[in-house]
Formats: sequence, structure tokens, C-alpha cells
Amino acid sequence: MIKIEDVGKVYDGKEVLKHIHLNIEDGETLAIIGGSGSGKSTLLRLLIGLIRPSYGKIWVNDEEITHLDEHELDRVRLRMGMVFQYSALFDSMTVGDNVAFGLREHTKKSEEEIRAIVKEKLHIVGLDGVENRMPPELSGGMQKRVSLARAIAIEPEIILYDEPSSGLDPIMSEKIDQLIIHTQRELHVTSIVVTHDMASACRIADRIAMIYEGELIAVAPVEEFKKLKDKRVQAFFHTLRTVKEDEA
Repeated sequence: MIKIEDVGKVYDGKEVLKHIHLNIEDGETLAIIGGSGSGKSTLLRLLIGLIRPSYGKIWVNDEEITHLDEHELDRVRLRMGMVFQYSALFDSMTVGDNVAFGLREHTKKSEEEIRAIVKEKLHIVGLDGVENRMPPELSGGMQKRVSLARAIAIEPEIILYDEPSSGLDPIMSEKIDQLIIHTQRELHVTSIVVTHDMASACRIADRIAMIYEGELIAVAPVEEFKKLKDKRVQAFFHTLRTVKEDEA
């Protein structure tokens, strides 16, 4: 589904991503973990074309995207949905209009069709009947779900999540994790989840990749990842002290 070959990104002379090589398989959920400033969110923005790599190549469905112009990138982005860290909803639009935004911008569907899709996607994320509410009226967890409904409205093949549990309490974070799992199973999408939450990564992912100071230092299925002896990897597992091993 996605192939990343020797990708790096330099900002103001600082190399924030260094020679990343990674294949992401069709239909899998990959969690990308790392500390603040490690480069994991930068990698997500490279994948969707919001920024360009300083070097290297990225393939999406066998199409190399780093050389594409904005018009061509828009065509590729229609196969992707993104759930931003702080939801990124339009506060001046109703929930329904937020979810419908991509459909109105990029398709020729009728308003009747769009309304039906909006209702369906809100149902999938457990938010029936909120179409006419405004984002500031919703809790943080509800806003995250609206953001996911907007992301899946265009029927993407790939969903990118940037810190989906950021700012949420542990109970709501686990609900968002379950929603990510449910969405992947129901829609058969490829999911890439950037997170600093090791417990969340273990719940949702097929594989975990870790970026440390701009370098990809480990990629493995969850159970294998937990057994890695690298001290940088093991340091992340200290966040799992309150999670039983058989629940991870």
C-alpha cells in the first residue's frame, strides 16, 4: 500500500527525519510511536503530501508521489483520510457540514446523497442525530469522532491518525482506540496511527514502528516488539505499568 524509501526531512539545517525505509501493508494497522519531537508526525505529513521530503521517495499504491504537483497530489489524497491531533473541525460549520466538506469539494454527489453519507458515517462513529450541532458544543471525544466521520466520508483506502487520543482521559482514549479498530475492520482500510501512548499502540496495531531522534530504530509485530531488548524501546514500555500484560 505504501512504500517509504530512504526518506528524510531537513528544517533550518536540522535533519528531523533520517533515511527512513518502511513498507506499510494493505489492510494493516501500523502504530508509529516516539517521543515529542522525534519526527513521527512529520512522517505522517509527508505521507499525505502536506510537506515534501528533502530526499527519498514515497509510493502510494505503486505511484511515486514526491514529484507530484498539488493538483496531482489532490487526486492521491482522495484515497486518504486524516484525523488531526486537535480534530481540526470548522467551528463555524455544523457537524453535518464538517463531515460533508470533502464530498462537496471533491465529488459531484447530490445534496441528498451527501446527507445520506453524512448520516451513515456519523452512525458508524456512534454520533447519530448530531448533524445540526456546532463543534464547540461537543466534548473532545465527540469532536475526535466527528473528525473520523469526516475522514471516512470520502471512502478512503488509507486513514492517517495524528495523536488520536491526545487530550483525552484514559476511558475516552480507550473508546477512541476501539473505534479505530472497528473502523479498520468494517471498512478494510489501511490505518497509520501516530501516538506517544504505548498502551494504545499495543491495543490497536498489527505492527509497531518506533522513531527515535529522527531515525526508525525498530519495526515489528506487537508481541515481537514487546520483547525487543533495545533500551530506547524498553523505556517506552514503562508507560504500561498500569496495563496488564495480557491486556496489551
